[in-house]
Amino acid sequence: MNEPGVAATVAGTIAQLTAAGAPFELVEIGEPDAEGRRLRGYRHALPTLQALLALARAHGDKPYIVSDGRTLTFDGLFAQADALAARWQLECGLQPGMRVAIAMRNRPEWAIAFVAAWLCGAVPALLNSFGLRDELEAALADVAPRLLVCDEERMARLQGSTALTGIATIVADSDEWRRLTGPSAPPLVAVTVRPEDPALILYTSGASSRAKGVLSTHRAVCQALFNIDFIGAFSAATSPHALQRLLARGLLPTTLTAVPLFHVSGLHAQLLLALRHGRRLVFMRRWDAATALALMREHRVTQFNGAPSMVMQLLAEPGFDGVSAASLGGLGFGGAGLPQRLIDEVQRRLPGSMSGIGFGMTESNGVGAAVSGELFERRPEAAGVVSPIIELRIEDAESGALPAGARGEICLRGASLMTGYWGEPEATAQALRGGWLHTGDIGFVDADGLLHVVDRIKDVINRSGEKVAAAEVESCLLGHDGVAEAAVFGVADAGTGEAVVAQVVIKPGHEIDAAALRAHVAARLAAHKVPTAWLLQADPLPRNPAGKLLKSVLRNAWLGATR
Repeated sequence: MNEPGVAATVAGTIAQLTAAGAPFELVEIGEPDAEGRRLRGYRHALPTLQALLALARAHGDKPYIVSDGRTLTFDGLFAQADALAARWQLECGLQPGMRVAIAMRNRPEWAIAFVAAWLCGAVPALLNSFGLRDELEAALADVAPRLLVCDEERMARLQGSTALTGIATIVADSDEWRRLTGPSAPPLVAVTVRPEDPALILYTSGASSRAKGVLSTHRAVCQALFNIDFIGAFSAATSPHALQRLLARGLLPTTLTAVPLFHVSGLHAQLLLALRHGRRLVFMRRWDAATALALMREHRVTQFNGAPSMVMQLLAEPGFDGVSAASLGGLGFGGAGLPQRLIDEVQRRLPGSMSGIGFGMTESNGVGAAVSGELFERRPEAAGVVSPIIELRIEDAESGALPAGARGEICLRGASLMTGYWGEPEATAQALRGGWLHTGDIGFVDADGLLHVVDRIKDVINRSGEKVAAAEVESCLLGHDGVAEAAVFGVADAGTGEAVVAQVVIKPGHEIDAAALRAHVAARLAAHKVPTAWLLQADPLPRNPAGKLLKSVLRNAWLGATR
């Protein structure tokens, strides 16, 4: 049942913020498509990322990145990035449109190389720094970069590789790096780019298949960044009390950056948002909940955004409540089928905060839906309010667009969408059908206009004709006090079509068997949703750098063990 007042609050606030003359006024942008339609966009979004860099210079000597005891100011960032870009132009012939591959863990040099590439009008190609030799070689062959900037660990993995042939390679913090970013550089040659020019290649998370390079234009990225500002304004307008409490603390806005910068969650919502608004980031080289809490305490962190698994680990860390009370203004997380236990914990332990949830994809530059603050407290089960620059519809493979309330595939169309997958026209055509991005996620839009994400299409198990959402079963399992992690997936079964398999990580000190877990699920869900096969373990489940479960790894291991 929809809650009285939510629909009016959502519609009224969006109308107020996006009206003619308002800060987030909507206009038609870009060229018409084959049917003469144009996309909605924010009038006041920056046209290019060069314009963003020009504005960011005004932040001067304010701190930008804190990492391993070092602080990089905005002035320091641009001094090194300007020198690096100028020498790249002169010594490497770097021209607009060429690719610059970046492969390293979160560190200040990552940001310097990234900004330098944009100053040259080049296209940063952000490689998965967790990738091993074969993965890195495949990505380099894919994007054919003019330059590769990496750290020593990535360089060691690629040592002697023929994939580096013809690519100028710079190792961060080496003598050559210090020369390239040092003083007495030649003048930087200004370049001109257009909103429709290529700006960025991000790789998909690759949770279930080979990662693909997602190519986006300057316009798409700039619209996505301005949409983050819209989310902030919407949250402030609908959460006046939470905002007042946050501002009363008088703290420097500071985000703990633990998610990788090569994913949209780290790049757009953290690195680039802070660059635009002069905010401080505290980098973590490697995720560890205890270290994260210590950094939050030391630097008085006001915001943390991470995968649900990271948030759950942080909440379980002794001393979290003290840090939260001292500085933390909110927690942010995203994903389908969030465990109810996580939602309940955030609601209980951070009441009146600006915590929230979002739904987006690499292919949409993170734009989709979001909700935070008081509206999140009222409707925590929803994935959020759909962005004003996104058209969203729910589709069925057979009957097409579905009415409100019906469950089907979430499809998006809008100004922030990717141009396509780099070098993969067939995959692009499959994903962008008729201009609509088919997300592979199942969801519905409720009567209040809020999006609900139910599960991934591939994570819906068909058992004897009944649909089982893996996320629902996982959430149920995580409600057990002794369960640390849970993954549910389907495998072929002669009798039922697909069997429901549960792989569960048991918390230390708890003695639980499959029978107890089966009874726990049976008491809360329909009989066809109760797993029929179980694997209990102490080791953590495999995840990618974005925190997503690698179910393909689990499924393949299960099948291999049962053959």
